[in-house]
Amino acid sequence: MDTAASYNDKVVRQFTIMTVIWGVVGMLVGVLIAAQLIWPALNFDLPFLTFSRLRPLHTNAVIFAFGGSALLATSYYVVQRTCHTRLAFDKLAAFTFWGWQLVIVLAAISLPLGITQGKEYAELEWPIDLLIAVVWVAYAIVFFGTIAKRRIKHIYVANWFYGAFIITVAVLHIFNNLSIPVTLTKSYTIYTGVVDGMMQWWYGHNAVGFFLTAGFLGMMYYFVPKQAERPVYSYRLSVVHFWSLIAIYMWAGPHHLHYTSLPDWAQTLGMVFSIVLLAPSWGGMINGIMTLSGAWHKLRSDPIIKFMIVALSFYGMSTFEGPMMSIKTVNALSHYTNWTIGHVHSGALGWVGMMTMGSIYCLLPRLYNRDGMYSTKLIEVHFWTATIGVVLYAVSMWIAGVTEGLMWRAVNDDGTLTYSFVESLKAVEPYHYLRLLGGLVYFTGMLIMAYNVFKTVAAQKPVPAAVLEPA
Repeated sequence: MDTAASYNDKVVRQFTIMTVIWGVVGMLVGVLIAAQLIWPALNFDLPFLTFSRLRPLHTNAVIFAFGGSALLATSYYVVQRTCHTRLAFDKLAAFTFWGWQLVIVLAAISLPLGITQGKEYAELEWPIDLLIAVVWVAYAIVFFGTIAKRRIKHIYVANWFYGAFIITVAVLHIFNNLSIPVTLTKSYTIYTGVVDGMMQWWYGHNAVGFFLTAGFLGMMYYFVPKQAERPVYSYRLSVVHFWSLIAIYMWAGPHHLHYTSLPDWAQTLGMVFSIVLLAPSWGGMINGIMTLSGAWHKLRSDPIIKFMIVALSFYGMSTFEGPMMSIKTVNALSHYTNWTIGHVHSGALGWVGMMTMGSIYCLLPRLYNRDGMYSTKLIEVHFWTATIGVVLYAVSMWIAGVTEGLMWRAVNDDGTLTYSFVESLKAVEPYHYLRLLGGLVYFTGMLIMAYNVFKTVAAQKPVPAAVLEPA
């Protein structure tokens, strides 16, 4: 088969396999730090195993290594199939793979050593930030270069979401990380005080909004209809959903800074945009779930569809909970508590994790010319471990968070605090055990997936070049 007449699936296969590997690594670190909150001695008195250093390693591994590899894999696959053309610039595409893996390895080395900017989701120091920018620009060139040479006029909606995610993440990353280098491992941000906080959460919330939402909505708009063998429920709704989401999401960041020195009008503006954001978010959830209209029977027999529908359900729940938590009176109770941790993980484990897993189960057999995954039964087992794990995790953190919030604000008649901080820690201890259990169950599912993927890939069957026709 002439390579000019075939898709470039090599880079897709590479990113897909690394998605699973980094998923195992990132979630293992998550389980360890959840255990450290119960048994602090698990850091073994080693600086690089302390919670404060492993926690940013965990977030970077699950967001950028696991989630990022999934986004690059699926976007490269989807853009080729929906544009009926081979990926632009093969060598540049290969560079994005090796460059992204280098970024991840450098993060895994530098963060445990305490080399950090100390900015949420943007901890990496300036040399790694520069590498990320170079890799990301290369990614944009490959993706939009493929769009430019498409063989059909129409640009499918999944590519609009992927494109918005690529452009916006580039802008967010570059501007939030503008800094003055001092040494190879230390720099100082150009922003000061409140402005730095505002920039950080403009970046931080939009990392959620575009990296963990828009990108995965691109995944949803391709793989849900593909697996359901049904057209998107409403293509018009998908277009309205896209434009309203990207227009509103960008301004919601200040809700992370309620009751801080950020001007009150900016806090309120962030809250208002967060509440309005509920409408486009639910538009996407409804569109995804209703795509199964006429095919609901598939839920009984297809565990991949179960992954996707539960993922969409968690997306809907998280995007209701987020706007609710942005309301100042609710935020007064939830801020700095485990409720926020529960909210983040219902989105990360429920929406991002399960959509990724469902998409990879859909994608992998096509990439390796297999009739299906090695074991459908193991997919079913993985589905239930993932679902039970998320529920245990999220519910335990919700209860712990509300408990903390109520205890912290309780006052006696004379105005003194009713409870000491230590008493609140003691009260939520049982929920830390539940969180660890939920994390272990979810992580077990990830190990099951890794085994299933390995057995599928290892099956003795050639992998021919995928010819240029829609998959």
